[in-house]
Amino acid sequence: MVQDPITSEPPPSPEVICSALDDPDCREIIRKLEEPMTAAELNAQCEIPQSTLYRKLELLTDSTLLEESTEIRQDGHHASKYSVAFDEITLSLEDDRSLSVEIERPARTADERLAELWSEVRKET
Repeated sequence: MVQDPITSEPPPSPEVICSALDDPDCREIIRKLEEPMTAAELNAQCEIPQSTLYRKLELLTDSTLLEESTEIRQDGHHASKYSVAFDEITLSLEDDRSLSVEIERPARTADERLAELWSEVRKET
C-alpha cells in the first residue's frame, strides 16, 4: 500500500529519501510532474522504459516524495495519478552525526483531502 505523505508514521528514513533523489530517473519524473499525471502520460514525457517507470514511481511514492491519487473515469477504468508531494527537503546532520530529514509539504485544499479519502476507500474495496 502506498504511504500517505501527510499522515505517514513513521516518515521514511533519510537513506530512503536520499536513495530516491540520487536516482536520475526519479529526478526526471519529479521534473516532469508540473501537474498530476498518469503513468502513461509520464511514459510519453520521460525517456524511461515502462517497467522501470513503474518501479521508480513505487520508489518515489514509498519515500513520500510523490503522492498517488485515483482519477475517477466514467468508463470505470480508473487510473492512478501522481503528483509531487513536497515543496522543500532539508537534510541535517544531528549531534550524534546521523542524518535527519525534514519535508515541507504543500498546503491541501478540502477538495484534495476528500479526493485522498476517496482514493483510500477505492484501494480498500
